[in-house]
Amino acid sequence: MGKPPAKHPVSTRIRQRLEQAGRRYFANDNIAEFIEPGEHEQLLEEVAGKMQAVLESLVIDVENDHNTQGTARRVAKMYINEIFKGRFRKAPSLTEFPNASNLNELMIVGPITVRSACSHHLCPIMGKLWIGLMPNQHSNLIGLSKYTRLADWIMSRPQIQEEAITQVADLFMDLVKPDGLAIVMEADHFCMQWRGVKESDSLMINSVMRGSFLKNPSLRREFLSLIPRKS
Repeated sequence: MGKPPAKHPVSTRIRQRLEQAGRRYFANDNIAEFIEPGEHEQLLEEVAGKMQAVLESLVIDVENDHNTQGTARRVAKMYINEIFKGRFRKAPSLTEFPNASNLNELMIVGPITVRSACSHHLCPIMGKLWIGLMPNQHSNLIGLSKYTRLADWIMSRPQIQEEAITQVADLFMDLVKPDGLAIVMEADHFCMQWRGVKESDSLMINSVMRGSFLKNPSLRREFLSLIPRKS
């Protein structure tokens, strides 16, 4: 199958590259390597045009209503460049340091503020994340701010919390290569608060334990006891 002519929408061209490579492109997948230079702006314009059609189908007078003039492009820009940027941008660059001091004690990073959107309703998910690590002499140490940047990169996609926390765990296991890793996430889901049951007080809390945190109950208890959760 040859490269489609330029008259095709940019989303069609990107989708064809993904399918030719046999790559999945679910809502929470990163597809940055299949987007060519200049196509981010083209994609933004395509989404803006389709968002304009959504507003028109909602019977909103986008021509004369001063509050919605330009809304379609603002939403498209928000999706592509901000809240879903983790789909369209490569992972943040980071510097890794060898574990020269042979650190092998529990370290905890958090709380990290995370923001995402439920892939079922595209409603906000707002919460906190804690990461526990048991490094070894072969671990790669990364700067503290990089934990926040990388977690944000994963969360800036349409997500469900159960899959998001697993993606974060996989990423840090691969980068740091610790003996063990533990992650706890606590979040508000606006698809429960804003619609449906409209329950404003419920939180979702889940965890992932890998390596020594999974095998050693005492280490797991120590990590959980040191998390300063307020709820």
